[in-house]
Amino acid sequence: MPSLRLALAQFDFPVGAVAANAARVGDLMAQAREGGASLVVFPELTLSGYPPEDLLLRPSFLAACQCELNALAGATNGVAALVGHPHSEGEVYNAASLLRGGRIELTTHKQALPNYGVFDDKRYFRKGHDSAVALIDGVRVGILICEDIWQPEPAARAAAAGAELIVVINASPWDDAKQVEREQVLTARATETGCAVIYLNLIGGQDEVVYDGGSLLVNGDGSVVARAPNFVDAMLWAEFDSETRTLRAENWPSVPDATHEATLYAALVRGIRDYIEKNGFAGVLLGLSGGIDSALTLALAVDALGPERVTAVMMPTRYTSQLSLDGARVQAEQLGVDYHIINIEPMVDAFLGALAPAFAGKPADTTEENLQSRTRGVTLMALSNKHGRLLLATGNKSEMAVGYATLYGDMCGAYAPLKDVYKTEVYRLSRWRNALAARLGEPESIPSAVIDRPPSAELRDNQTDQDSLPPYDELDAILARFIEGEQSQAEIAAQGFHADTVRRVVRLVLLNEFKRRQAAPGPRVTTRAFGRERRYPITSGWR
Repeated sequence: MPSLRLALAQFDFPVGAVAANAARVGDLMAQAREGGASLVVFPELTLSGYPPEDLLLRPSFLAACQCELNALAGATNGVAALVGHPHSEGEVYNAASLLRGGRIELTTHKQALPNYGVFDDKRYFRKGHDSAVALIDGVRVGILICEDIWQPEPAARAAAAGAELIVVINASPWDDAKQVEREQVLTARATETGCAVIYLNLIGGQDEVVYDGGSLLVNGDGSVVARAPNFVDAMLWAEFDSETRTLRAENWPSVPDATHEATLYAALVRGIRDYIEKNGFAGVLLGLSGGIDSALTLALAVDALGPERVTAVMMPTRYTSQLSLDGARVQAEQLGVDYHIINIEPMVDAFLGALAPAFAGKPADTTEENLQSRTRGVTLMALSNKHGRLLLATGNKSEMAVGYATLYGDMCGAYAPLKDVYKTEVYRLSRWRNALAARLGEPESIPSAVIDRPPSAELRDNQTDQDSLPPYDELDAILARFIEGEQSQAEIAAQGFHADTVRRVVRLVLLNEFKRRQAAPGPRVTTRAFGRERRYPITSGWR
């Protein structure tokens, strides 16, 4: 019975980099040919990158993608290639083309267009209606695109057309529940159709989404054969046996640590690195407060870019504790980053002096606290402009949810690595990173004293976060139920939370939508991220 050798290109193909993406496809086609593959497979919308958004409305962009596809077809020379691209035929389709024998042998269109979460396919594409099947080395190969495999009908159509093996190309972003869901879906499709399934996924950070790779091989009986590592670029080799409808992985990279914390940390690192690299910044800058959020952000930035491309700035006032000063200094020294201390007390005093006549007769309140934060924001933005280093905001999802953040203060920044990471997760990630450092024989990435201290904004004497918020364990549990779970206040209270606390938290979430609209983008790592995915009206009577 026939067998088929495949190469699966689990690589990053950046949005808009059409010529560079095509050049990389050409190089990988040559590598696949040299490795004896009959078919090399590339991710969804390889040539345009995913998601290209309104670039798809530009005829010149679509024409460039088609031009590069034609050139690649002419260079196949002994290897077939399955390439994702936008396809314009008066209307635009999300397409996959089989290139073989110097020509475009067939083009098929995505049938199921997702329009939920981060996806907006129906804005740009028309749907396809048929599942293509191609004969390659005697094997009948069905071709599907991403969401097609999440619906039963496209796979059923491929099987009815004689497919033995289904190859599905994807641009599926990572979140903390995605891998389990993928395996369940692929197992179901294989079991329903009797077809083995190859699932190839894009990798890399793109603005607010991060693609993890995590490609999969599934036998015709639904058993998972191999899992590619998350966030690792790799050419993956596979063999398909037509008689048994089984797949075999050949020397796939191993996954040294597949825990949730390890994968989430890798997602955040990849998000930072790709955002900085793809936007051409020399490095990053951040305010290092001696608290856990900025400490974790610093560790992530160093792991993403190296210490030589990271600058940390401590900006103390009279309320800054010695613990904060020591923690920031120790971490900066241990990680080897460029470190500065800028005392902002004189700047704050100058602001207060200038504002004194306008503030006359008004008692001190959060205005004076926020002024400290905003002075830090001005200082950091000045340094960012002067040195050409992108400013990272360090706030977490818990704070952004309830508005425990200052507009034009600690919210300043062009990218927010922890924007979709709850505070309790910040603690878990910090402890995980230190445990990794211990295994590697390295100093702590985040000083234990910073992790163990009570969280505080240090904007007044003896301040802690819990003066204004419920304990983070309780707060995050309520937030996750309200945001990710879409549960009502009554449903949350029924699970043992005090009704007044639930009402207060929900009120804060709804009131602070206006702040989140002005927040920096950050990597989506949960099932309901603020910004691209969770979009609530600012002006609303719903409570």
